[in-house]
Amino acid sequence: MTSRSPSRWLRIALPLVLVVIWLAGGAIGGPYFGKVEEVSSNDQSSFLPQSAESTQVQGRLDDFTGGDAIPALVVFDAGGELDRDQLGEVQAVADAVAEVEGVSEVSPAIPSVDGEAAQVVVSIDTSGDVTEIVGEIRETVAAESPSGIDAWVTGPAGFTADLAAGFTGIDGLLLLVALGAVFIILIVVYRSPLLPLLVLMTSVFALCVALLTVWWLAKAEIFVLNGQVQGILFILVIGAATDYALLYVARFREAIGEGKQRWDAVVAAWKGSVEPILASGGTVIAGLLCLLLSDLASNRALGPIASIGIVFAILSSLTFLPALLALTGRAAFWPFIPKAGATDLPVDLTQPVKGGWARLARLIAKRARLVWILSTVVLLVAAVGVTQLKAEGVPASELVLAESEARDGQAVLGEHFPAGSGSPLYVIASEDGIADALGVLEDESGVDSVAVLSADSATGQVGVALDGDEVVYTVQGPPGTEAPAPTVDDGDVMLVATLADAADSLEAEQTVRDVRGAYADADVDAIVGGTTAIDLDTNDTSIRDRTVIIPVILVVILLILMLLLRSVLAPVLLILSVVVSFAAALGVSALIFNGVFDFPGADPSVPLYGFVFLVALGVDYNIFLMSRVREESLVHGTRRGILRGLVSTGGVITSAGLVLAATFAALGVIQILFLVQLAFIVAFGVLLDTFLVRSLLVPALGYDIGKAIWWPSKLSRFEPEETDATTMSRAEYRRTLDA
Repeated sequence: MTSRSPSRWLRIALPLVLVVIWLAGGAIGGPYFGKVEEVSSNDQSSFLPQSAESTQVQGRLDDFTGGDAIPALVVFDAGGELDRDQLGEVQAVADAVAEVEGVSEVSPAIPSVDGEAAQVVVSIDTSGDVTEIVGEIRETVAAESPSGIDAWVTGPAGFTADLAAGFTGIDGLLLLVALGAVFIILIVVYRSPLLPLLVLMTSVFALCVALLTVWWLAKAEIFVLNGQVQGILFILVIGAATDYALLYVARFREAIGEGKQRWDAVVAAWKGSVEPILASGGTVIAGLLCLLLSDLASNRALGPIASIGIVFAILSSLTFLPALLALTGRAAFWPFIPKAGATDLPVDLTQPVKGGWARLARLIAKRARLVWILSTVVLLVAAVGVTQLKAEGVPASELVLAESEARDGQAVLGEHFPAGSGSPLYVIASEDGIADALGVLEDESGVDSVAVLSADSATGQVGVALDGDEVVYTVQGPPGTEAPAPTVDDGDVMLVATLADAADSLEAEQTVRDVRGAYADADVDAIVGGTTAIDLDTNDTSIRDRTVIIPVILVVILLILMLLLRSVLAPVLLILSVVVSFAAALGVSALIFNGVFDFPGADPSVPLYGFVFLVALGVDYNIFLMSRVREESLVHGTRRGILRGLVSTGGVITSAGLVLAATFAALGVIQILFLVQLAFIVAFGVLLDTFLVRSLLVPALGYDIGKAIWWPSKLSRFEPEETDATTMSRAEYRRTLDA
């Protein structure tokens, strides 16, 4: 009994309705590209769990200071000793900075011990736009600074502004580069002017609707959105939507080549691609949602945000693209429209054949064991480079690869002042235990000086030291002047420790570890926070996250593959192949980062993000391949099914791999160390997976094992009839499956 075909008006009306819905969604979501800054934050302290010491200190900081502020340092260097007149001119600049809107407090000009430099501490109200305020301070300093004196704005606020500037172009340049690269690849693949535009429309409109959804969820403070998550969302949606579209187009082309009419080709392509697209998309979503186990809010946010993007990528490729092709039909392929019979596979790929993928299939049929062993050896040798990966964190001054005034100013600061000036440690201790807390700090070689917050002091701080067991406060003024009392909040005081090393250095982080360890050993009730402590807690949390989340992702994806392929052995082998591929990509990346780019190291979350995307997306291509192999094996047997699956998916998966690699490589235009490293790892890893793992290792290993790869399913015991493998054309085969 044949199914009734929809009426002609429905075959036109339904695609038109779908197109209008997507166009409306894109029109509404498009303007939100310029509004992401309204709901995003790059404040690291907001990403940490509430249990972190630095988070607890940050939460009480305004109780002691009377306001929530972030410090900036203005550093002046005369190249020689500053005279009295020059110091007066520096003070005039400080007075001008105090007039900038958003500046809550400015210290007097503080000369260095060597007399060649001066610094001014500027407190910036965090309720305003820190980046804009720093920009105005820099303009004021540049305009007011006297000739012969160089000046820089650095400190935590300066680095925050430079980091924000590094993300400039994420809405425009990143998208232009990514879409341009994808368009060029699609033109080469399809040799058609129209089809690449249809595929790009699928990706762009999926991104528009995804961004619209994410923006409102971030607006409702359901999750935290920052610059790097935003960049990853853009790239992931474009890459994934294009990949899914390529798979659908390949099935549509097959149907057109089999002589099907427009509507029938659309339906046949949908039936043939819906399962692998849903399976691959579901696998990526499952991997991403494992990030919800993270203790970092930024990582937890990436999981649902990127998953939302993947959902709309799937919906777009299974609704918007089919609707566009239903309206354009075979004209989408002009001028190279597939002819009837053009997509039939050779019946026996073990015999001499034409075409690159068919020749590769024949090589695998002849030398399967040699191919998979050599492929594995290459991957394992490349994986040795993992031992050279330095992913314990990098100084904040190294995060921006482009020019950074804050980084230059930090270097000058370290030449004339204690390198940790302006970014101190904050230690909260009980008023009764201040002597014990102070003693630990004075014994620590990484601490240059200590003060205590005091509302009675003109500078907000008063110097403090131990004289035996007695706490002595520095008194400024004529003899008999009473020492300012420390600020007490709920029975606690806050000590301010200036570090001897740059606040963003690994040496400073070690000082924080040592201080915390000393407090624990001495049973002193004190907690340590500040910029350095935030960096340390972020790195430690990232290391914890990757240790916990990576095994969970492997287990989740393994279970999904078992359900999809109805097998145990095949999924285990696929997971192992992807893990080895990831290790190889990470190993090569480590050697490139150290030997070619001379990067200072990597953020601890780089391997985690690289793993999430490479494993989830790498399994994507194995799903595309093995779902087709299983489909072919049901009729032709496993070994012939593997060869036929390789040939039929070779072109589309290779194109998809090139597209995904190009889109992730586009992240490199954003000159932020984390994104540049992630771009290289994922782009290289995708290419490695596309051309070595999926094209050689997996097919050769599967061919060598044979039907046992489907164990314990019935397919592991299936032997096709001879007529199935020798007389059936692709069109007959497809009709058999449809029946």
